[in-house]
Amino acid sequence: MNQNGPKRPTILMDGRPYELHPSKIVCLLRSYAAHARELNNPIPERPRFFLKPPSSLLQNHGRVVLPEGVGPVHHEVELAVIIGRTGCKVTEASAGDHILGYTVMLDLTARQLQEEARSKGLPWTEAKGFDTFAPVGPIGATRACYDWRGRRVQLKVNGTMRQDGNTDMLLFPIEQMVSSISSVMTLEEGDMILTGTPSGVGPVQRGDALEATIDGLGTLEVTVQ
Repeated sequence: MNQNGPKRPTILMDGRPYELHPSKIVCLLRSYAAHARELNNPIPERPRFFLKPPSSLLQNHGRVVLPEGVGPVHHEVELAVIIGRTGCKVTEASAGDHILGYTVMLDLTARQLQEEARSKGLPWTEAKGFDTFAPVGPIGATRACYDWRGRRVQLKVNGTMRQDGNTDMLLFPIEQMVSSISSVMTLEEGDMILTGTPSGVGPVQRGDALEATIDGLGTLEVTVQ
């Protein structure tokens, strides 16, 4: 994947090592209303999503590499879903059967590249897909042991709180996300879903220390270089 971590990052899932091996990382778009508003974007009427490549994954305590010449890179803390069973056209009622568990992640975004792409009607892949742009937390929790509802979602930069939200603020339940995505593409075992970020996104600089925390999922810590 990238030179700053193992080929396949590993987390502790309910205390046991679990190697991440997604065929794709599916990211929800504007799933927190306040985040949509802070970037002057319309609120979607149903789950909308884009993809990040698995090569963007970064192990906990890794180093985020800021690419040269791309403009500001923004932090976005998110609850991530790990798919445990392959499914296509999954119903909302059965979506939970396809979820292995959850962890905390960051979705780094080259914001200027994203805005330029949006203005020209182009995809966002370049802005989202750089190596190290998907740091993943130290631990996960299986669906049987973890309720995603009512979880505080926070991001600190150099000890200062930047993002502070709650999963109850999500516009769409995770079960609806799984169903909606699987109506378009098969979700395979090991795939990951980034469920969106609360408001407060902002730029990171070289030398910054980032701490992303979600209740019950530990703290993801990375530095920026």
